[in-house]
Amino acid sequence: MTTVRRAVLTLPAAPLGPDNPLPALHRLGAAAPSVDERDRAGLPRDMVRQLGHAPLRTLLPTRMRDGYGRERTPATLDTIEIENDHLKVTVLPGLGGRIHSLVHKSTGRADRELLDRELLYRNPVLQPAAFALNGAWFSGGIEWNIGARGHTTLSCGPLHAAVVPAPDGGEMLRLWEWERLRDLPFQVDLWLPADSPYLRVGVRIRNPHERAVPCYWWSNTAVPEDRRILAPADTAWHFGYERALRRVPVPCDEGGADRTYPLESTHAGDWFYALPDGQRRWIAALDAHGEGLVQTSTDRLLGRKLFVWGTGRGGRRWQEWLTEPGTPGYAEIQAGLARTQLEHPVLEAGEEASWLEVYGPLGADPATVHGADWAAARAGVETALAEALPRAEVDTAYERWLATAADTEPGPLLAQGSGWGALEVLRGGHVLPGTPFDPALLGDEQRPWVELLRTGALPAPDPGAAPEPGAAPWPTPVSDAWRDMLETAPAEPVTEYHLGVAQWAAGDLAQAVRSWERGLKNAAERWPLLYCLAVADREDGHRERAADRYAEAFEEQYGGDPLVTAALGRETVTVLLGANRPAEARAVLSRLPGEVRARGAFRCLEARLLLAEGRPDAARAVFDAGFEVADLKEGAEELGELWSRLTDEPLPDAYEFRMRPS
Repeated sequence: MTTVRRAVLTLPAAPLGPDNPLPALHRLGAAAPSVDERDRAGLPRDMVRQLGHAPLRTLLPTRMRDGYGRERTPATLDTIEIENDHLKVTVLPGLGGRIHSLVHKSTGRADRELLDRELLYRNPVLQPAAFALNGAWFSGGIEWNIGARGHTTLSCGPLHAAVVPAPDGGEMLRLWEWERLRDLPFQVDLWLPADSPYLRVGVRIRNPHERAVPCYWWSNTAVPEDRRILAPADTAWHFGYERALRRVPVPCDEGGADRTYPLESTHAGDWFYALPDGQRRWIAALDAHGEGLVQTSTDRLLGRKLFVWGTGRGGRRWQEWLTEPGTPGYAEIQAGLARTQLEHPVLEAGEEASWLEVYGPLGADPATVHGADWAAARAGVETALAEALPRAEVDTAYERWLATAADTEPGPLLAQGSGWGALEVLRGGHVLPGTPFDPALLGDEQRPWVELLRTGALPAPDPGAAPEPGAAPWPTPVSDAWRDMLETAPAEPVTEYHLGVAQWAAGDLAQAVRSWERGLKNAAERWPLLYCLAVADREDGHRERAADRYAEAFEEQYGGDPLVTAALGRETVTVLLGANRPAEARAVLSRLPGEVRARGAFRCLEARLLLAEGRPDAARAVFDAGFEVADLKEGAEELGELWSRLTDEPLPDAYEFRMRPS
């Protein structure tokens, strides 16, 4: 029998902490990838059309999740386990529905001892790092990425979870949520037939709107990096941190290095495999014995990819940063809706995208798997997969799931996600069989918007309640429908603030500034509007005016909510330094509490400030004393750049996070 049950997992974990209270107004400026002209002519038409299509302007309406640190203590995490006689699956519903572990039970061959075998890279700690679109993410397991290129904003967010009857009559775990960057509901159904070692994962994304919406999905699986990665392709599109997309041969590149072995690459990079049309979709990570994990799917999940950290100093430092010293490294094998992660296919109005993925163990002849004949290695794995799990069986399982189980209403919640889906269903009247967003899920963040729906106005401050000084405004939904309602609501300062945020998210930057300026005239609490105007100035290159407004916003908010003060102070110091006003930056930094200034990000600011003050020896002493910027972003180079302004000495390993060739 297969069981689905609640459980707990204890890990050393760094607490996630609170979200950043400031709206995520900063525009995303990533340029479209460059493509070699020799390769462009050979790109599939849909790939050409989708490359660089519909990039995000900002991360609105989400907030940045950057309140974590790097001190880990034992923590108990809620899990849901799916188990039969062959496989045990551990799911983290409160952390994006991540599959933490996939254990093949009592496995082995005649010449090897029987033992339980972990098929994934299972991180022994929970250490958030700034890899998700909105910040906090952690490594290991299988993650579900929806929204836009990058790790989903739900990486460390909760999903709704409940038990649903499976297509085979057993029990199935359903995970679902409302993805807010693209405004789309989705579900992930996981079930394990009683006699099978293969986990089925049915995924569906629905567009309930009357407009087309850009879509994105990649399932990312972490595997030990001492494996060979096999996929049915002879070429791949390589994308590195130089942001160039070029077609390369598989397995060996022009220099002769076999890139199907993650440890053969010096630098981090992506390989998007060019699977031929009609080819069965699969990717495998197999060890020296020819054993390991295979992932396959129905054809809708088109792409397959390998990501490696590389053996360079930066890649090794990142691996250590994401776990603990002495932990083996990992690579990622991935599967997505498009050929590359640089594409965002369109989901038409009322359309849905669905498919079935399967994960489980696979064994093939090791001499063939690791032989020099790439065609034979691929064929050997594909033959083993066909014998263990025929393609037709996967297609049939998908059709049965979609016809009999995908719309089935789930039972009582095992875990609860956010209230944003309930708000959107309330607003739009969407009918979404199988993924209920009950009004009972509406919370404090959604209540002002329920008031706007019901009365046409945002709630006025309670005259009998003392206002919370310096508190951040509640989060703003930014879709067209909400923006339209804000435009017709009474033009109070709070309404002008939220209207400006929605206009900014839509790309109507000039109108957003006008809304914030109107609101500022009569605002009792001015700092939120000043902050928004300061960001607008900063984004448009008005350094001096941005610095003035940041300083004024900080002054007006100071003494209020300490979480806001720290977030606003960090940005204010940064902008003042950029405007070459170190004396004012010092005044702001010195007013922050000591425990805030002791954090790694503020120690780094201190080093920058000391250098701007003409005190390079003191700035070097900050590095020598040591600090860790907990929310250092993927590919970050600022520590190396700052160090190079202080000394010609090599950058110490502790600060080496560069992921591309010098």
